[in-house]
Amino acid sequence: MLFLAIETSCDETAAAVFREDGEVLSNVVTSQNELHERFTGVVPEIAARAHLRNLLPVVSQALEKAGVILADIDIFAVHNQPGLVGALLMGVTAAKTLALTCGKPLIAVNHIASHIYACRMAANRDIWPCVGMVVSGGHSSLFDCTDPLTMRLVGATRDDAAGEAFDKIAVLLGLGFPGGPALEKLARTGDPKAYAFPRAFIHEDRLEFSFSGLKTAVLYSLHGKNRTSSPDPIPDSVRANVAASFQAAVVDVLVSKARQALRQSGYTRLAVGGGVTANETFRRALEAMCRAEGYELWIPPMALCTDNAAMAALAIEKWKRGEFAGDDLDALPGWE
Repeated sequence: MLFLAIETSCDETAAAVFREDGEVLSNVVTSQNELHERFTGVVPEIAARAHLRNLLPVVSQALEKAGVILADIDIFAVHNQPGLVGALLMGVTAAKTLALTCGKPLIAVNHIASHIYACRMAANRDIWPCVGMVVSGGHSSLFDCTDPLTMRLVGATRDDAAGEAFDKIAVLLGLGFPGGPALEKLARTGDPKAYAFPRAFIHEDRLEFSFSGLKTAVLYSLHGKNRTSSPDPIPDSVRANVAASFQAAVVDVLVSKARQALRQSGYTRLAVGGGVTANETFRRALEAMCRAEGYELWIPPMALCTDNAAMAALAIEKWKRGEFAGDDLDALPGWE
């Protein structure tokens, strides 16, 4: 059985072809970074229009790289939740149209559940039950995962997601958008102990995150409490130390809450997905914590960390259960 999956939950247009055994034959992703850079953030309307332009070429590339044609596809899959509703609608409409035109079934997949499933793809074996953690530009969440399709939310951010905080601090440091990779690079030259930035809830039992106070502390460190910008250039050494100290604060909180979730659940496996898992400092800290505590850690390879369509191989699990979508499938911006 051949699957073709589509991903348009935010600003990446992606399509992938994979088989029922999980082998990925192609995974094509087109970025919109250049379109959103001058706004220092993703503009939903621009993202939706870009998906409209990119979708057919991306699907065609995915088919070509897999060495198949559209008529070979047996099942279509699409991420229909959560995300930017206009962006999601582009992918859902395309997948429904392809399925109807080809007379093939359609499967709806949860984008966040797919990030956890990417860990199963990396492990090449079942990883459940486990604590699932998704850390990205839109999510900082913890889940109790009993099987590939059963996830219970046990913790989330009260304000910004970790990835969003990275991007906003990168803008303050003059690093542009998206800022995560640039901030990580700058942080390598700084001292992570130079600034004692706050670590919200780190000593509390509740599984919650908050990064708004951390962002404010960084702003004040750079420009003082009465300014939003500095009249003078910020010295490179200060920028590097701020970047390193900010990154250390975020990583400390994320790793601490992952440890708490594991202890509270009694599980011995941690599956972590989402774009922030591409951060090397975060990965090393998770590895060190799990090694010290005796937990199994699963993190996807880099190609499956950021938004992509291959991780929608979760559709295989729904196909096995006979869970197909109808013609009334809709885009859902929130978590159902």
